[in-house]
Amino acid sequence: MARFAHTVTVAALDRGWFEEAAGALVDLLDASREGPGGSVVLTDGRPVEGLRLLKGRHLRPGARYGEVPAAPEGAGEVPVEHAGAGAGDSPGAPQAVVLRTWRPSHSVEVESLVEEDGMSLKVGLRLSEPRRPRAVELSLSGQKPGGGSLYRFSGRGKADLAAWWAAADRLPSAPPAARAPVSGRAVHRLAKARLTLTPRPAEDGSWRITVVLSVRGRWLLRPVGAVVLFFARGPVERGLREAAESAAEEWNTALAELTPLHGEALRAEIADALVNPDGSTAL
Repeated sequence: MARFAHTVTVAALDRGWFEEAAGALVDLLDASREGPGGSVVLTDGRPVEGLRLLKGRHLRPGARYGEVPAAPEGAGEVPVEHAGAGAGDSPGAPQAVVLRTWRPSHSVEVESLVEEDGMSLKVGLRLSEPRRPRAVELSLSGQKPGGGSLYRFSGRGKADLAAWWAAADRLPSAPPAARAPVSGRAVHRLAKARLTLTPRPAEDGSWRITVVLSVRGRWLLRPVGAVVLFFARGPVERGLREAAESAAEEWNTALAELTPLHGEALRAEIADALVNPDGSTAL
């Protein structure tokens, strides 16, 4: 097994603000309704940009959301109930998001179906206690139809937000948390990989996040995998470092643009971002 690690420093996110923003977003969506043509409309009558009900009842299990594709010239408008029926229904089918669970006080679960570059991807996302998020779970599976086992993979990940805040609130001199609050596993016929993220506070109030990647071959390929990883260790270490540093830079840039709004001002800003994501100011 090969192990790679890198630590980056990022700006800390205020837990109270994060939970207030999450609650405001969930409340806005929970109060929304279906509008003309399958649009999703907020209580003030404005439609949410890029979100359209394609099938089912709004905020009910099985509801399918996405974008209605443009109809070919002369073919007339594409009926909403047939548009975006799901990735894989036809070549070039648009992404569709299927709502599996909508219980804002307990959990929200969605599933995304995507067809891209000949690969069929299914992504599941589950959020526990959405108004004050406690955990985020992610599942991923992909395959290339007719491509065999070498073109199949799967993965699962979980972010325990309660454990994250606890780890981030420890004293800077304290040892890091024994269990990583964020972890993920990926499985392929040839190898398995595990990724973890563990935060700890720095003296200046920022977060130092350690990213660890472990990779190993499977079955009879373990010796071959060990040889490959021996020669690929440098590029893998460099790739992990560059990816972590890039993600940290993007995080710091995004946090620097956040406006520390609260209450109705925060709710109004989130609503503006939902209806005009390109033109509204950052949160």
